[in-house]
Amino acid sequence: MISAIHHVAIICADYARSKHFYTEILGFKVINETYRAERDSYKLDLQVGDYGQIELFSFANPPERPSYPEARGLRHLAFSTDDLEDQISRLNDCGVKTEAIRTDEITGRRFAFFQDPDGLPLELYES
Repeated sequence: MISAIHHVAIICADYARSKHFYTEILGFKVINETYRAERDSYKLDLQVGDYGQIELFSFANPPERPSYPEARGLRHLAFSTDDLEDQISRLNDCGVKTEAIRTDEITGRRFAFFQDPDGLPLELYES
C-alpha cells in the first residue's frame, strides 16, 4: 500500500540559482549532492519537512515546461506552512513575487502561489 509521496523531481536551467532558491530562500536541507560527469549534471537531494524530498536535477539545455495556459500533467507543487503571512513576507524580502492570498472555497484554508527561478508554479498552503 502507498503511504506517502517520497520525492518530487525538478529539472532546472541554472543549477546554482535553483540551489540557492531551494536551500537559502525556501530553507530546504541538503541531504546529498552528486555531480555526474558523464551527464554534466548535478543531482541535489533536499529534505522537505519530516518526510518529503525534492530531487533537483541540472541538465544541459533542458526544454522549457509548458505552463500557460494550463498544460496537461503536474499543475503545481504545494508546501504546507503554519504562518502564511510570515512565509509570504520572507519570500517577498528575498525578491520572490507572490500572488494575492486566496481562500480555498472547499476547505476554507488560505493559500498563495509563487514561482521558482524557472517559472515552476509553487504554492504555500496554510495548515
